[in-house]
Amino acid sequence: MKMNLSNFKGALAVLALFASTTLVSCGSGGNAGGSDSTSTDEAIIGAGSSFDNPLFSKQFSEYNKTNGLKINYQSVGSGAGIAQLTAKTVDFGASDAPMNGKQDTAAGAPVVHIPITAGAVVLSYNLPEVKDTLMLTPGVLADIFLGKITKWDDKAIAAINKGVKLPSTTIVIAHRSDGSGTSNIFTTYLAKVSDEWNTKVGHGSSVNWPAGLGGKGNEGVAGLIKQTPGAIGYIELAYAIQNNMPYAKMQNKAGNFITPSIASVTAAANIQIPADTKVSLTNTDAADGYPISGFSWVIIYKDQKYGDRSQDRATKLVKLISWMIHDGQQYSSALNYAPLSPAAVSAGDAVLKSVTYDGKPILQ
Repeated sequence: MKMNLSNFKGALAVLALFASTTLVSCGSGGNAGGSDSTSTDEAIIGAGSSFDNPLFSKQFSEYNKTNGLKINYQSVGSGAGIAQLTAKTVDFGASDAPMNGKQDTAAGAPVVHIPITAGAVVLSYNLPEVKDTLMLTPGVLADIFLGKITKWDDKAIAAINKGVKLPSTTIVIAHRSDGSGTSNIFTTYLAKVSDEWNTKVGHGSSVNWPAGLGGKGNEGVAGLIKQTPGAIGYIELAYAIQNNMPYAKMQNKAGNFITPSIASVTAAANIQIPADTKVSLTNTDAADGYPISGFSWVIIYKDQKYGDRSQDRATKLVKLISWMIHDGQQYSSALNYAPLSPAAVSAGDAVLKSVTYDGKPILQ
C-alpha cells in the first residue's frame, strides 16, 4: 500500500499534535506522572483511556466546582493507565478493556473494576467526494482491516452501497499504536465475526496489525484519518462528532444497519452485569443495538492502604467515583456517551462498597 509523501508527512505532523498527552486539570494540579504523585493529598491523579477523556474533562471540571477537589487525568491509553496504576504512580486507571490474568498478577493485590460509561467505537473515513453515509458488513470490515480489500470501489463495498459513487482511492488503514481498550473492543468484535481475523490476528489491547498506519490515542487516529485521503480507522464516537468526521453504519447480528448513537449503544448495553462487571457488549443480540459498543471502567486497588496513602485521600477517590456513576452521568448524553444503565450503576455501587482502607469499608 502506498501513499504520497506530502500526505504522509501531513499525517505525521497531525499525529504528533493529537498524540501529545492530554492533561485535564481542575485547578492548579501538580505533577501527574512522577513516581511520588500519589503521596500528596493535593490532587487525585488518573491515567488511561482516551475513549473516556471528553467525558472525564467535563465531569472533573464540574466536580471541582462543587467539591473543590483537583483531578489531573492523562489521556495516555488504557494499557498505559493500567501500567501506571500497577506502578502506583496514579490513584486510578481507566480502561476500555478489563484487566486480564497477567495484569491482575502484576498488580500484586486485588483490583476492582467500576463501569463508568458506555460508548461506540465507530468506523470513520476520509472520502470527501462521498456524500452518502457508507454502510459496512462484518465480513467487508474484516477484509478491509486484513488488507484483502484495498480500493474503495471494490465490488464488495459497492454491493452494500448501491447507488453510491465510490472512488477508486486506495484504502489507508489507521489503527492504534498504543495499548488500547478501544482496540480491544474493536478487535474483540472482529474476532467474533470473522474466523480468519480470529485465527490470524486475534484480539486484545495490542495486536499485530496486518496493514496500516498507527496513531497514539483516539486523538492520534482521528488526526490520521482527517489528514489522509482514503483513510479509514476506528475511533470513539465523540471524537468523530467533535471533529466533524463521517462514520459508517454497521450491520449487526440481526442483519440491520445501525447508526452509532446513544440509543443504539444503550440497546447493546441492556444486558445482565456480572458481579465483577467484566462483560463485553460487542456483536450484541439486540436487534436495534450497535454492534461495536463497549463499557469503560475505572480501576482501583480494592484496599486503598498502600504506600503512604492517607485514609482521607482514599475516601476522596471513592466518593469521586461514586459521584461519577451517579450525578456525573448527567453529562454523558451531550458528549455522545450512553448513560450507565440502572443495572450497571447497581453493580458499580456494589463494587465500591467492597473497597476498603486497612480492611475497613470506606463507604458506610
